[in-house]
Amino acid sequence: MMSEQAAFRAVVHGRVQGVYFRSFVEEHAEALRLTGYVRNLPGGRSLEVWAEGEKDKLEELLNQLKVGPPRAKVEHIDAQWFEYTGRYKRFLVSY
Repeated sequence: MMSEQAAFRAVVHGRVQGVYFRSFVEEHAEALRLTGYVRNLPGGRSLEVWAEGEKDKLEELLNQLKVGPPRAKVEHIDAQWFEYTGRYKRFLVSY
């Protein structure tokens, strides 16, 4: 049985640029079969993740975002849940 579909937008704050965070998110999202994107935000201290798919997989990705890759230092995450849109075919790193 498939779990409920959902989406979230998360803004991750801290040392998250220049530490392979986008690749880290992309790898985890693809492994979880989620779609959406990750991109750096202006200012050098935050990045945005939009992810869609099964809610339990999204929660797993959100937990990974709290940890991040080895050189990252996540200070906090602002996350909001949304309805699944089906807009994305795969997970992209956007520049």
